[in-house]
Amino acid sequence: MSDYDDVCVLLPTMDEVETVARVVEAFRDAGIGNVLVIDGGSGDGTRAAAREAGARVVVQSAHGKGQAVREAVRDHIDAPYVVMADADATYDAADVDAMLEPLLDGEADHVIGNRFADMRPGAMTRLNRIGNRIINLAFHAIHGEGYRDILSGYRAFTRESFLRLHLTADGFGIETEMAVECVKQQIPVAVVPITYRERPGGSATNLHPIRDGGVIFLELYRKAKTNNPLFYFGSIGAVSTAAGAVMTAYVLYEWFVFRVSHEVITVGAVGAAILGIQLLIFGVLADMILSLHREQVARLERAFEDRDAEGSRDVGGIERPTEGDDD
Repeated sequence: MSDYDDVCVLLPTMDEVETVARVVEAFRDAGIGNVLVIDGGSGDGTRAAAREAGARVVVQSAHGKGQAVREAVRDHIDAPYVVMADADATYDAADVDAMLEPLLDGEADHVIGNRFADMRPGAMTRLNRIGNRIINLAFHAIHGEGYRDILSGYRAFTRESFLRLHLTADGFGIETEMAVECVKQQIPVAVVPITYRERPGGSATNLHPIRDGGVIFLELYRKAKTNNPLFYFGSIGAVSTAAGAVMTAYVLYEWFVFRVSHEVITVGAVGAAILGIQLLIFGVLADMILSLHREQVARLERAFEDRDAEGSRDVGGIERPTEGDDD
């Protein structure tokens, strides 16, 4: 395999001394000499091990995987193509050809490695497997795309497409946010099968399933506000309306059967029902506005493309001098 001179491998690390050198050497053996390790302040010799293996090492200015990825791509990487992986030796560097193929062929700008295609025994606990499945189903329901494994840390993308993403997550929510932003920015995404292995002995995970899983769910729901407002406001409205309906049913039952009135519950039921209906209506209106906005953006993009093709007019209809015109 020929070397990938225009590709940079990005490895965010935090106390990965047991595996980082092995991962760096594996990617270099796969033909990628440009390996960047961005470290979150390891105290176990991770940075020294990475340098000895041939990686370029920088220390991130803050904490968290999300912050590390943003800082690395924006400030320390010039290559047009980036491969992002974990430094815990759970991903196979030999899969890098499959990861880069959709990018180099122009079929996609962002590639996600699907760990479930070849997950080795012991690579993921039953709890994590169930949580991953639920999160992927929730992503598909909320954002309308089936990326199969949105939590995968094995990614390949063009640097240009990454800079279009509005990313704010600092921790492990970065993968989820990248997937959501790809949908929002309409970035072509490909999903390829990869191998996912068990962490080597002596290598400790920095992932906390319950805490980080909660953060990921909140990130999915928060992003729905601008990407799928009908779901965001409609789900709250549906819960509020259902609560109002249950309280109303209870009040009516108590009144007709026992002739007992519940004025406070009645007021609460009416308020919940009104709030729920208002939120549902607001969700529909917001969804309509979002659809119109996307149509307008598409028209503007087509207008710019037509202008560039003609080479003589801008969007406002002002003549632009063409080659050979006098000043």
